[in-house]
Amino acid sequence: MKLNWRFGPRLASRSFFWQRIGKKRGREASPHDSMSESTPPMTATLIERVWIWIHETFPERQIYIRSDGRVQFFTFGPSLQATLAGLTLIFLGWVAFATVNVIFKDRIITAKDHRFQEMQTAYENRLADLQISYDELNGALVGAEDKFKATADELQTKQNTIGNFLSRKAQVESSVGPGHDAIATPLANLPATASMDEGGPADSIEAPGSAQGNFGNDVDTGSTLSVMPGPAAPQPRTAKPVHASLLNDAFAGLRKMAAAIFARPPKNAIALSAVYAQHPGLRALAEQTSRVAAMGNSESLVMGKTQDALSGDVIALREIVRRTGINPDQFQHKIADSEGVGGPEIPLDRLQVNGIKDPAFNASYLRASAVLGQLNELSFEMGHIPLSMPVNGAGFDRSSGFGARIDPFTRRYAFHSGIDFAGPWGAQVHATAPGIVTFVGNRGGYGNMVEIDHGLGIHTRYGHLSTITVRVGMKVDKGAAIGRLGSTGRSTGPHVHYEVWYDETVRNPVNFIEAGRHVL
Repeated sequence: MKLNWRFGPRLASRSFFWQRIGKKRGREASPHDSMSESTPPMTATLIERVWIWIHETFPERQIYIRSDGRVQFFTFGPSLQATLAGLTLIFLGWVAFATVNVIFKDRIITAKDHRFQEMQTAYENRLADLQISYDELNGALVGAEDKFKATADELQTKQNTIGNFLSRKAQVESSVGPGHDAIATPLANLPATASMDEGGPADSIEAPGSAQGNFGNDVDTGSTLSVMPGPAAPQPRTAKPVHASLLNDAFAGLRKMAAAIFARPPKNAIALSAVYAQHPGLRALAEQTSRVAAMGNSESLVMGKTQDALSGDVIALREIVRRTGINPDQFQHKIADSEGVGGPEIPLDRLQVNGIKDPAFNASYLRASAVLGQLNELSFEMGHIPLSMPVNGAGFDRSSGFGARIDPFTRRYAFHSGIDFAGPWGAQVHATAPGIVTFVGNRGGYGNMVEIDHGLGIHTRYGHLSTITVRVGMKVDKGAAIGRLGSTGRSTGPHVHYEVWYDETVRNPVNFIEAGRHVL
């Protein structure tokens, strides 16, 4: 069998094409006549063009088959050829698509997996961000609680410090003597403060002349001070993370919450803090912390007023010392030279009271402590100054004063180095300040005399005694009996001759006695 392709003649023109169609129909026809009867002009033109393109592209073809001397042929028209060509193109396209899928299958699957992993990573990142936000919120809450507790503890420490300070101040005042109007007046206006807790640290001050002696001026033993470059910053704390199983149980809810929170994440820490500030618990703690801090500020005002009152006490005591005729500044230098003081100079702004980080309160407290120390030194000085009378009772009279007078024996002008207190024979004579007896016996015109050294260059003499009840080297307290009134030596009658010496210079005892009336 032999197959031969035979191609029919290509249509040369449209007229020829339509003539053939007309012959088939049995009459002459034109394309316009055939199309215009059934379709509109625009549609007919489009169909005509398509139909002409198909017949031009796929002309009629015949397949001849010769077998055993017989010839057969099959005719393939343009429509059949166009249909077969279209099916062939569809088949080839499907083959190409399948081939691409087979070749790039791994890549496509990998791309899908990559997109899925990206989505899963983004979701896990959002959950992690939500967990971090939760931890930070809990950390902020814990930090606010710590700040409130620290502020309350600092307030309690301030109250304890003020209570201890006022206790030390009362002890210093009592060391000066009872009934001291000049000291009580400014301190009476001090504001009240909260009481100390039971079991708080207690302060103690030994009064001048006690067993501890010079250690009595250590007035700041109730508060511990630290030399620091600055207050330590509080350490932040974070809350314990939530277990992962809880997140798995609330998976759907956390996903919505994460999408809502992290749709527009805060750009900086300030915005994040602003979000946390909207938490009602944080707002309440912040308000309470501010209230307690305001209470702590009032404690600083109390210390400031206390410092002002103590400064008034110092001024009053210095005025008392000045009334005796002694320069208070020189007297303090004498104490420093006699006792030996020194040490490195540390500014107050480098100190802080342990447990208190408020710089205003620390400054007020330290300044008030310095003034209290100065007041205690002055009270210690007052313990060396004879401010009382050597005799007590209404039966005594000052018979002769200090200074120039007419001598009772020679009737000439002479200087009297003391004052005389006349009284009944045998009345007790008392020491006017604590000290050590340095002389006992008869000394010329003094008769039987006792001399007492009160320290710091001050000593007193008691003459014309009938009896002496002390001995040399004996320590006597203020008001101790040292002898009995008499008329020994250069005397016209029973009295005691009383002298006060300072820096080897006799001073007017009246100034000391008058100054003592503002204290005793």
